[in-house]
Amino acid sequence: MSFNFSELSFLILIIFVLAWIIQMAYHWILFRRLAFYKKHDKSFSYEPVSVIVCTRDAYEYLLDLIPVLLKQDYPEYEIVLVNDCSQDQTEEYLKDLARNNPKINLVNLTQNLNFFQGKKFPLSMGIKSAKYDLLLLTDADCLPSNDQWIKGMVESYDKNTEIVVAYGPYFERKGLLNKLIRFDTLYIAMQYLSLALAKKPYMGVGRNLSYRKSTFMKNKGFISHYNIPSGDDDLFISQVANKNNTNVYIDATNRVESEPKKSWATWIRQKKRHYSTGVKYKPQTNRILGFLLGSRLAYYPALIALFFMPQAFNISFGEIYYFVIIGLFALTHYITQFIIYYKSAKQLGEKHLGLIFVPFYDCFFMIFTTLLGFWSTIFKPKGW
Repeated sequence: MSFNFSELSFLILIIFVLAWIIQMAYHWILFRRLAFYKKHDKSFSYEPVSVIVCTRDAYEYLLDLIPVLLKQDYPEYEIVLVNDCSQDQTEEYLKDLARNNPKINLVNLTQNLNFFQGKKFPLSMGIKSAKYDLLLLTDADCLPSNDQWIKGMVESYDKNTEIVVAYGPYFERKGLLNKLIRFDTLYIAMQYLSLALAKKPYMGVGRNLSYRKSTFMKNKGFISHYNIPSGDDDLFISQVANKNNTNVYIDATNRVESEPKKSWATWIRQKKRHYSTGVKYKPQTNRILGFLLGSRLAYYPALIALFFMPQAFNISFGEIYYFVIIGLFALTHYITQFIIYYKSAKQLGEKHLGLIFVPFYDCFFMIFTTLLGFWSTIFKPKGW
């Protein structure tokens, strides 16, 4: 079938309208759940907690993290520190801590048995060594913002909860790369937290994540994806989370921040690892995320194209009205984006992101995500 210019223009118009509707639906039906989230008071008990931190050559980070963990305002907890064959001063530092503090439970791995690399082997060893059923996970380069972190996460549990997913932001630093990293982290959180609030949980972030040891053992840990270096957080949660056993923890001040990547190359490698695991999500989750990305891919090119083809519609009431109508669609979309992103950022304590430039961020990540998606499809990691 051949298209003339007029037929093509109407096709672009239809694509634009459909993409606009899908985008508005995602923002006002899905993302509003996070943007306008209100915490509900509920009863809870402060059961004992095992905080698990895996570390490898992270001595300087541990000097900041461990004192904050030891000062947490919580009645009973242990800190399980898994030293994964560190070559710096980590082993000596942790052994000294363990001798002088009963809260420290040291798991010292001296032989490199982690044939698949990644964090799954040391994390599994830490979980098996944990004394308590309730686990709280973070990374060595992370830092809780105050002494209420453990308490806040535990308060998200009720009698049916097995998993709590939360936000894992990065420290604010100077430069465009830092803003892109933090915006991307916000946008990903908008997806997984909103879907969890919609009773469709699919991932968490290992920087700030909690689940039960019994849940881990019952589901045989990471065995189904052990040969994939990443995925100790998102793939595991995708596997075991459901509408009944998962809650969220959202707090603008009680945050666990970590150091962002400082170069484009290291950040892109990190993103490649993330997108290589995304294809292993459940089909329903990939459909939801796929429609969201597809609508972004369709919306912006169609909007730009429509501004260059008013003649194609044979408009009898004047081109100025054509531009006004298309402009109103675009303005409504922009205002919606700004409101939802601004409210979501406020819920999660994100500042100074320049959210007035949301369309720029959106277009950048639309292209960036698509290219990474092609990469992960064509160049699959070993073991898949």
